[in-house]
Amino acid sequence: MHLVTYLGLQRTSEATLSSSFTVVSEGHIADADVHWAAARFARQCAAHSQALDPVLARLDEPDESAPERLHVQGITAARSGPAGLLRDLLDLYQLVNLVDITWHLVAQAGNALRDHELLQAIDACSAETTAQLDWLRMRMKAAAPQTLLVAT
Repeated sequence: MHLVTYLGLQRTSEATLSSSFTVVSEGHIADADVHWAAARFARQCAAHSQALDPVLARLDEPDESAPERLHVQGITAARSGPAGLLRDLLDLYQLVNLVDITWHLVAQAGNALRDHELLQAIDACSAETTAQLDWLRMRMKAAAPQTLLVAT
């Protein structure tokens, strides 16, 4: 059963996303909305990662090891300036999309298993992930015209 493998991927991806949101929050303090939203999202992602622990604790270990490239790399340093902010937001958006689709995939398996504990965790976490995507999309759309058309 590969569900455990993908839940492990999700736990690691959420932890990586939490760290990445923290880097962006601390790197863009001058942009108050980014700073505070990214800090809030970092806390959410850390909680999402921990929400999977009880489910993983009761499931059997996978029959096979995880594929060698089944991981995600996060943001390790924030970029400077408006173009740097836009790029950081775009990188976060890509990471959140990975987390979002993985929630959908494990939800399909949870439905097939009728695993109510897993489905409750997924429902709570995926709703916040959707809100993160919505905020990132909105913030990038707001920043794009000024950032891409005006030389700084």
